[in-house]
Amino acid sequence: MPLTRVDDPVGVTRRWVAAVCALCVVIVAGLGTHLLLPDTAGSDVAGDALYAVAVYAFVVAVAPRLVPVWVGVISAAWCVAVEVFQLTGIPVALSSSFGPVVLVLGTVFDSRDVVIYVSAIVVAAGVDAVTGLMLASRRSRGASSR
Repeated sequence: MPLTRVDDPVGVTRRWVAAVCALCVVIVAGLGTHLLLPDTAGSDVAGDALYAVAVYAFVVAVAPRLVPVWVGVISAAWCVAVEVFQLTGIPVALSSSFGPVVLVLGTVFDSRDVVIYVSAIVVAAGVDAVTGLMLASRRSRGASSR
């Protein structure tokens, strides 16, 4: 499996723009979930899913030529690493000094979070892959009709 896409510059630019736009929307939704909704299991799941999708969009924004599978692997590795890091107690200590740290590092380990992260990343990678295939098909049909 190739590590990068063999895309034309226009396709890479479009993917980058889409990733940056998605990242902005997901950050706003995540902050809204964190700040405006009551702290329930549902809002926790939504926040975890939005966090994972934000990580996925960030990786695409940084490396827009990476294929969705590798973006997903990198995103999942980050999310799992952050979740395991919570076992050290360092994120809780840091968040008591600087509250916004909790938005990136969380507080306490929960195995359910790992399942949510991976599930959300699989969905994001699927949407990314299907969108890429649809756009590539459209471009190739447009080029062949000329």
